[in-house]
Formats: sequence, C-alpha cells, structure tokens
Amino acid sequence: MKVILKEDIVNLGYKDDVVEVKDGYGRNYLIPQKKAVIASESALKVLAENQRQRAHKLAKMKADAEAVAASLEGVSLTIGAKTSATGTIFGSVNNIQIADALEKLGHNIDRKLIFVETIKEVGKYTATIKLHKEVSVEIPFEVVAE
Repeated sequence: MKVILKEDIVNLGYKDDVVEVKDGYGRNYLIPQKKAVIASESALKVLAENQRQRAHKLAKMKADAEAVAASLEGVSLTIGAKTSATGTIFGSVNNIQIADALEKLGHNIDRKLIFVETIKEVGKYTATIKLHKEVSVEIPFEVVAE
C-alpha cells in the first residue's frame, strides 16, 4: 500500500514522502492516526502542487538548519552523572540531558531531534542531531562521574 506521510516518522520517512507500507500498518495505524493518507492519483497531484508552491519555504528551512549546524560545529559537552565505584552510571544518560547541556550553552535544540545510544558507563560518546532530513550534526560529549 502506498501512502503519503503527513509528518516525519522515524525509520519510515519524512513529511510528504510517498512510501510503501504493509496494508495493516497503513490501514490500522497511519491513516486513523492522521499520520498518512492513501497515495491516490488525485492526492499525488495535490502533493506535487503543494511541493511546487512550498519549494522556497523548504529551501529557507534547510538554510536555517545549516546555520544551526554551523553554530553547533566544534561544540563539545561534558555531562555529569552519579556513578558507582566501578564507573557504572545509576540510570542512564539520554537525549534530555544532552538537550539541557546544549541549552546551557545557548543552543535551543528540541530533544526529539537528538539521537543517542543507551549510555550506562562513563566515557566519550557522540550524539546525532537531525535538524533537517538532509542536515545532521554529530556532537561529541563526555560522561563524567559527579
């Protein structure tokens, strides 16, 4: 089943992408949740016209994302966490702590745009920030014991 996405969905696609999904996933989840519409011939024509009209807005959004990416280049974070004697963290470090650390440096980044693996020990790691579907930045950070 081909559907047109109405919003970005992780591991599936971005807004206005035409993707092929299994029938049950489309009919039972994407369409009832208003996250997608069926890619009929008329819907594809409407999508093409909308994309043509929004081309300059999308270019501006990409330019803004590239400007934010340029401001994040060279940023390095240090995140403190409570640890045991062996260096294992109580709990874990996640995208919320990274977003808070970036906010302290003056960069207001939505935590939903930050992707990081599960971190359970002190050490050096990298977080990926996806600002636009074509623009992403990797931020190195270090987890230290408090």
